[in-house]
Amino acid sequence: MIMKIYFAPLEGITGYIFRNAYNDIYGHVDKCFAPFISPSEKCPVTPRERKDLEPENNSGMHLVPQILTCKSNHFIEGAKELCAMGYKEVNLNLGCPSGTVCAKGKGAGFLPETLELQRFLDDIYSYSESDGMKISIKTRLGYFNPDEFYDLIDIFNAFPVSELIVHPRIRSDFYRGEPRKEYFAYALEHSKHPIVYNGNIFTCKDYEDYSKSFGCTLDPIMLGRGLISDPSLAGKLKGAESETDFVKFRNLHDTIYHGYQKVMSPDINVLYKMRELWSYWQSLFDGKEKDIKKLLKAKKYSEYEEIVYRILQT
Repeated sequence: MIMKIYFAPLEGITGYIFRNAYNDIYGHVDKCFAPFISPSEKCPVTPRERKDLEPENNSGMHLVPQILTCKSNHFIEGAKELCAMGYKEVNLNLGCPSGTVCAKGKGAGFLPETLELQRFLDDIYSYSESDGMKISIKTRLGYFNPDEFYDLIDIFNAFPVSELIVHPRIRSDFYRGEPRKEYFAYALEHSKHPIVYNGNIFTCKDYEDYSKSFGCTLDPIMLGRGLISDPSLAGKLKGAESETDFVKFRNLHDTIYHGYQKVMSPDINVLYKMRELWSYWQSLFDGKEKDIKKLLKAKKYSEYEEIVYRILQT
């Protein structure tokens, strides 16, 4: 089974340290989307964002920066900076359900403002054609009601969207419950653009079930939480791996852990980052719940390492 697999951006998780470790150890990902930047009037790309996106920190992978804003001039200035860094494709975030983001009319909070959204898209796609920049869109179905998606598809169809990545939930769903499959089926039938499925694929069976429900082979797909929870999932879907390789997993863990230690201090800051990863990874370690509970409370490297390597000895 050969398909294109995209790695979804997860804020605070899939930065360049994680991306490089994952790409070197696992691979099988065709595009990796960076966590969003949010350009402002005075600063299109912050120094921290620039470091995360610098090509030398992302060699050997197809990285796509993501932009979160509801102001077209901010988007364009950010895209110009990214173009100067060598990027030829950016992604517009219309899916983030965070309350603080939506309150500012960004992410999923931009979706109900259809007239403003059309003007915004008109501006950024006029820019993209003049600068040769591809712009893809990652969207939810709507903000209040999934039926908003019918109008949104018509709006997107009016612009040269390079790819439309659809997470078939509305904002209030966050990541709960089943994706609203009938709306993704509508996108497959009515969108003029290449469609990418995103949402709730955690296993090969999930992929097979979703493909069957849509009556087609889903390709490309975007994986986020599923690929964090099981780093071997992309390889399994492509037929390159049959089961979770815990030697690889330990290599991934150690590479990320030591990578964070080189750029962060004190201990607790690194451990906060590792705790977030273990909130996903714990699903791989049945029977190790007590150790993982202790690990998530560790405050010093020595304490953390003693617990984590006991878990990984299994």
